[in-house]
Amino acid sequence: MNEEQKAENRKILRSGKGYLNPKIVKSITFYIIATCIILSVIACILAIWDFAEDDVFWRMVATFLVIAMGSALFAFINNIFGGKD
Repeated sequence: MNEEQKAENRKILRSGKGYLNPKIVKSITFYIIATCIILSVIACILAIWDFAEDDVFWRMVATFLVIAMGSALFAFINNIFGGKD
């Protein structure tokens, strides 16, 4: 493989094209993470006012954190393994 082809391959990898449409993945990921943040704040407020037990509070926050991190990781991986088109 000559230098020109290597440079072209590097350019394709950095183009930001994902396996799935990056704009759609980013927007869905944004809405999932935003929803998780809002629900975590609501869970915190409920725990502060003793409407929820501490155990339920920590489980809800941990669940929302896992979902948000999984969504962000999926969006990141989508950009890495994008097609060459």
